[in-house]
Amino acid sequence: MIKKVLKYLGLALVALIAVLAVKTALYKAPNYAPTGRDDLATVNVNVERIVSNMGQAVTFETVAHHLADPLVEGQFLGFLEWIEATYPGVHAVMSREMANLTPIYRWEGKNQDAQPVLMTGHYDVVPAPDAERDRWEHAPFAGVTDAEFVWGRGTIDDKIGVVGLLEAAETLIAGGFQPERTIYFIFGHDEEIGGQKGAGTAVDMLAERGVQMEWSLDEGSMVLDDVLPGLPAPVASINVAEKGYVTLNITAKATGGHSSLPPADTAVGALAVAIERLMANPVPGGLTDASAEFFDSVAPEFGLAERVLFANQWLFRPVLEGILSGSGPTNAMLRTTTAPTMLQASLTENVLPTEAVAVVNFRIHPRDTVESIVAHVETVIDNPNVAVSLRGNPTHPSPVSSAQSEGFQLLAQATLGAFGDVILVPGLTVAGTDSKHFSKISDDSYRFNPMTFGPDDLSRIHGINERVSIADLERAVQFYAQIMMGVDG
Repeated sequence: MIKKVLKYLGLALVALIAVLAVKTALYKAPNYAPTGRDDLATVNVNVERIVSNMGQAVTFETVAHHLADPLVEGQFLGFLEWIEATYPGVHAVMSREMANLTPIYRWEGKNQDAQPVLMTGHYDVVPAPDAERDRWEHAPFAGVTDAEFVWGRGTIDDKIGVVGLLEAAETLIAGGFQPERTIYFIFGHDEEIGGQKGAGTAVDMLAERGVQMEWSLDEGSMVLDDVLPGLPAPVASINVAEKGYVTLNITAKATGGHSSLPPADTAVGALAVAIERLMANPVPGGLTDASAEFFDSVAPEFGLAERVLFANQWLFRPVLEGILSGSGPTNAMLRTTTAPTMLQASLTENVLPTEAVAVVNFRIHPRDTVESIVAHVETVIDNPNVAVSLRGNPTHPSPVSSAQSEGFQLLAQATLGAFGDVILVPGLTVAGTDSKHFSKISDDSYRFNPMTFGPDDLSRIHGINERVSIADLERAVQFYAQIMMGVDG
């Protein structure tokens, strides 16, 4: 009897191994390389000019968080005057109107029947706190250039987008080029604080006129080099969706009093338990939707062990999702993230507060909603003495745009033209961009920064020693110019 059982177990194991092997052998990445489109033309990039212009652009301290100060507003006005003087061809050919401090440019296309497209960036930046400035290799607003990089706040986020687009358009205009279809450019001035007065107002203005874009391109992901170890080539993630944003106040209430006579239950204690429960019970996630598209595109390029797991998710999905959840970047791709960021309780060390508040930020995966996140938090905390309420105005996740459209293929072709042999994938933007506004007037919305990022570069976004390579500045102009030339109507 035992021998027979062992025999059947052995046969079952052999069958299982065979199934795993076959599924792994057949597991292939979707092909997002363009079809039916010839290689795009290239332009001669004036590297010296774009490096100089990027250095000058950094010197304008366009810090959106400080816009209440009239002196800060002068930096924004100065930047707008600078781009007008620096790019005369753009301003001679295109019309321009303002949405507060956000310019809207319209480059008339030859084919008036073709749906227009939108290319965007933002020129506001986050602060560079005085307390951190001695840790910068070069002063954050000096615009220092060396043999490899232009240094300074905003080089990555997102003056490379603004300057890169203007350089590309100026180069093409100098050669007598006019696009087939109309191209709009919007350069936001308050993206870092939500973009409502900039991109939001610009979108409202265009929507009132019935302007609807075929697609829009904003900042997003990059060409990721060795950020996902084990791949044979860098990954170019053209993001097709963007997470939403909601912040909640978690408020615990209790009887206050003197700290020398603490009761068993205090507001701070109840709040601590609530936060611990939230962190121990994250919002459910998984390899679905935009997350699945991304990982199914890169997983076939991994080693054998990883391919076996991804190719046989019917068996290994819990193991695979557990592994991916253990890393911050991949966990953010799988689910709505939970991040306690602020705490407030007693103002005096010997007084028990009657109320303790935690501020918790959630970046909402496209599968979730603001309402479902609130319900999840209330269920997990499960305490009638702890209230959950919205803080500020939430942003819903974006729709998921097509990775099969002509617009995506054009962006993919330009990426290959500027960066060479890369793995093209559709991805998910885990932070927020002005695309939350642009998607309202765009059939599809894409998010991609034409620059290369390694593991050491991730901390430079909103961090110390922000910089952009000269090679990426050249590639950015090439990337944007190829898109403008490839817009065929």
